[in-house]
Amino acid sequence: MKRITTWFLQGLLLIAPLAITIYVIFIVFNFIDGLLRANLDAWFGISLPGLGILIIFAFITLLGMFGKTIIARPLTRFIDKLLERAPLIRVIYSSLRDLFSAFVGKEKKFNQPAMVLINHENQLWKMGFITQETLEQIGRKELVAIYFPHSYNFSGELYMVPTSSVHPIDINPAEAMKFIVSGGITRVNS
Repeated sequence: MKRITTWFLQGLLLIAPLAITIYVIFIVFNFIDGLLRANLDAWFGISLPGLGILIIFAFITLLGMFGKTIIARPLTRFIDKLLERAPLIRVIYSSLRDLFSAFVGKEKKFNQPAMVLINHENQLWKMGFITQETLEQIGRKELVAIYFPHSYNFSGELYMVPTSSVHPIDINPAEAMKFIVSGGITRVNS
């Protein structure tokens, strides 16, 4: 009986990550594809799985191309200024804009992994990303802003630590993020 339980758990260990990944992809696919499904069925009279995703992808890509033109830049600046004036909307909009630009914009922020000595007595280190080299804008030039993603979660914490406690490391930022999010289980490939 113990051997069967061991084999079952081993099989679960092999299949669970793949099954959960496929399930999450399926749910996301159905959700995004379903956003336009009713309208597409009415327009074309047939149901084509994936057509909604294809149309949304094409629309966002065209919007990105249009956003880089000389015509769209003043409109984008106008919308930014308008949203920056609205009290509650400003906080939400600017935070989301900065978050998205940190991951995919020209000014990627999570590109410098670092080890930070959190507890000197016990030699406790934490891996994160340098997001600001100096906090001079808040009157703390001796501090560095470090973002620490949580393991097995898509959230994190921002610490402001002395520069002397921060040790940048020379590894690929994507590998560092994968290492942190996996709770240190994933191997780091330099």
